Amino acid sequence: MTTVFDKTQSRAKGIHIQNVGKMYYPPNGDPVEALKPVKLDIKPGEFLAVIGPSGCGKSTLLNIVAGFEQATAGSVLVDGVKVDKPDIDRGMVFQQYALFPWLNVRQNVEFGLKQLKVPEEQRAAIVKSFLELVGLQDFSEASTHSLSGGMKQRVALARVFCTNPSIILMDEPFGALDALTRSMLQQELLSIWQEYEKTVMLITHSVQEALVLANRIVVMTSRPGRIKLDMTVDLPYPRDSKSAEFRTLEAEILSELTDEIAKSYGCNPPSVTAD
Repeated sequence: MTTVFDKTQSRAKGIHIQNVGKMYYPPNGDPVEALKPVKLDIKPGEFLAVIGPSGCGKSTLLNIVAGFEQATAGSVLVDGVKVDKPDIDRGMVFQQYALFPWLNVRQNVEFGLKQLKVPEEQRAAIVKSFLELVGLQDFSEASTHSLSGGMKQRVALARVFCTNPSIILMDEPFGALDALTRSMLQQELLSIWQEYEKTVMLITHSVQEALVLANRIVVMTSRPGRIKLDMTVDLPYPRDSKSAEFRTLEAEILSELTDEIAKSYGCNPPSVTAD
């Protein structure tokens, strides 16, 4: 595919998470510590997956990086600039698509480009290119109500990537999809990441998804979340989930994750192996 952007205009940027902690103060309850101070550096162009038990604070951490929430301790820096609010240069893909139902597919994808005041002719070329990339060129004028879940998520991917952000933040974007659609979108995400060389931070509950996509995986502890395991994944793309190397890494991560899930339930961890 021919790139529609000059890559030097929006190079991948690094993320520096400096001892970020988060406390919640419910009006009628005790304070809740969601995150212990987390220290994490994500290199420009890296694909980082974050895994942890439900409620461990991984989505909270992502929202702080996005600027949707404020840390109660520490800070997040992107290329040395402190994050204190959302920015279109940090594109966000949600689990529930977050499309505008009153806009059709094309209008959803071009929404961010309009906010950036991209000229109409250039905007049309960018939208066309990304709709082709995600296989929705024949649905540009379709209502989002008429789309399947997988198609909606492809619209969401196209909308985020077409604004040419430096960083892509993803909160379980494929969690609600069937296995076949999930696998297809994983491969589309990989091709876009490899083509456009962005920094990606992915939250997922799936160890296999993390290993298929990421070149680095972080496992978080049960709440309050902190970093338990930080693993570089050197397997070549595309990855074979049945290979011995893949399954060895999967078993190691599952062991760490299962131990933390057991702690969150206050029980002894079961013996778990990769399927």
